[in-house]
Amino acid sequence: MRYELLGPLRVVTDEGDVASIGAQKIETLLEVLLIRADQVVGTEQLMGEIWSERVPRRATAGLHVYVSQLRKFLNRCGRPTSPVVTRPPGYLLRAGDDELDYREFVRLVDWGREHSREQRHDQASRFFEEALALWRGPIPCDLSTGPILEGFMTWLAEMHLECTEMLIDAQLELGQHREVVGRLYSLVAEHPLREAFYRQLMLALYRSDRQADALEVYRSVRRTLNDELGLEPCRALQELHRAILVADYALEHEATV
Repeated sequence: MRYELLGPLRVVTDEGDVASIGAQKIETLLEVLLIRADQVVGTEQLMGEIWSERVPRRATAGLHVYVSQLRKFLNRCGRPTSPVVTRPPGYLLRAGDDELDYREFVRLVDWGREHSREQRHDQASRFFEEALALWRGPIPCDLSTGPILEGFMTWLAEMHLECTEMLIDAQLELGQHREVVGRLYSLVAEHPLREAFYRQLMLALYRSDRQADALEVYRSVRRTLNDELGLEPCRALQELHRAILVADYALEHEATV
């Protein structure tokens, strides 16, 4: 069986059937147990994740009901023996041989990072692309999320952005500067305070013989940072700006694999 959290939560059976949970609180329960797979999650923690700061008086009884319903759901997905077991002071989900997509995502990112360190940019690019392909869309965000889920979603979002940055760095090393320009324009619009994407866009534009556009990107990020935070661009952006102004030969690049 495969559990997928990189998008709306769903379970994929060994036969390839896809199942989703309609009830929000049971879905939250499964998400938390998957995030802490093979670890005991205390009942107090689970109740805090499910009800946040509004834990009802009969929350313990309610949690027992949700655990029972979750076990029935997983049983319908083809697990005759429930992976959710009672372990004081709470519950544990045994992952066993089941797959978790976010763990696969992390493995692929780590492999890509290792290849990047060894200057194997073609292989690194493939691993980063495989990692990003696992995402099925935005992860639903509940405003009443507890600390476990909130921390997990924050970590995943940062990992996703880091993977995207490393992929584009690898593509720039491979001489694919023209191919990444459009995507980078979208990324700086979506993440206007993330300076790494501006740096990559400026470099991609410069290598595409668009020096004036690269300088306009710098003016744009400088205005944004000044208006939003009262800050100047980071040193890397300032140095790249100066290098573009003098057409520094060091900015030229020969594609490497």
